Amino acid sequence: MKKQLWLLLSLLLLTLSQHSYAQNDAAKALLNKVSQKYNGYKTIQAGFTLDIKQANGSSHSDAGTLYLDKANNKYHINTKNQILISDSKTQWNIMKAEKEVEISEASNSTNEINPTNIFSFYTSGFKYALAGTEKVKGMSLSVVELTPIDSKKNYSKIKLRVNKTNNLIYDTAIFDKSGNRYTYTLNAQEGNKAITSSFFTFNKSNYSGFDIVDLR
Repeated sequence: MKKQLWLLLSLLLLTLSQHSYAQNDAAKALLNKVSQKYNGYKTIQAGFTLDIKQANGSSHSDAGTLYLDKANNKYHINTKNQILISDSKTQWNIMKAEKEVEISEASNSTNEINPTNIFSFYTSGFKYALAGTEKVKGMSLSVVELTPIDSKKNYSKIKLRVNKTNNLIYDTAIFDKSGNRYTYTLNAQEGNKAITSSFFTFNKSNYSGFDIVDLR
């Protein structure tokens, strides 16, 4: 009886293991398609919304436009209250209401999710599996759940949804370990749009009356 029980358990574990490998392979194949799509873009312009749901039940939303020079790690993000500009070496944080500009060194670390890798962060450092398909606004979205290999990350998982029609990222939901959730939804994505290099530098003359705080 014990031998039969161990045999059944072994078969069950083997089946679960094979299913897990199949899910990983399918997720990897999908993410490769997404990566290839974005690798074809030198620049990207995309509208976005950010929805934050905190563990205490409160929520906050923001929206804006992201301009990215992928090849040179440069970005320009414009929201209602804030502008972030980076030329890959320096970052300018322009706070409109406060009329203040904070200058700091740009972070191009691949160990964290930031504007320079928002379209490619998933390519390494994660275990992943397909988690089905979801319908949103008539679109069919493939769902991939990403779990960081490094357990010291401040988030426990990421849910990535990909538009099946064009292999573009629809949204990215980050679940941090304190119970907060950050969801970035992308819209009106446009690749290889001509963007002048001056758009990724700070022009002081455009912000007359702003206090400049250099934190470098």
